[in-house]
Amino acid sequence: MKLKEIKDLLQAEIICGEDHLEEEIEMACASDLMSDVLALGKPGMLLITGLANVQSVRTANIIEAKAILYVRGKKPDQEGIALAAKQNIPLLTTNYLMYQACGLLYQRGLKSVRDAE
Repeated sequence: MKLKEIKDLLQAEIICGEDHLEEEIEMACASDLMSDVLALGKPGMLLITGLANVQSVRTANIIEAKAILYVRGKKPDQEGIALAAKQNIPLLTTNYLMYQACGLLYQRGLKSVRDAE
């Protein structure tokens, strides 16, 4: 599923990285605990989180995530946005709850990191 399709499906706003909308996203991981993301995350995944600070961007960079989707309308601070832009990590935000966003994405065929093993 292309990042643009995710954006459209979840009525998401692009915070940065609009030039990455054609990127293919094959799997996702949803968590507010970055320790879980570090343990379960895989390169190329979409990170879905409500943790809107620079730590989410640092974690995404470490695991080589393709993008971060913030739920519940959250947006990272300027430090997080600047780091994401520097690391070429697209950031999106949606007003959906994490449960709703994951359900919609799963229903449309996006795999979880566990399904991708």
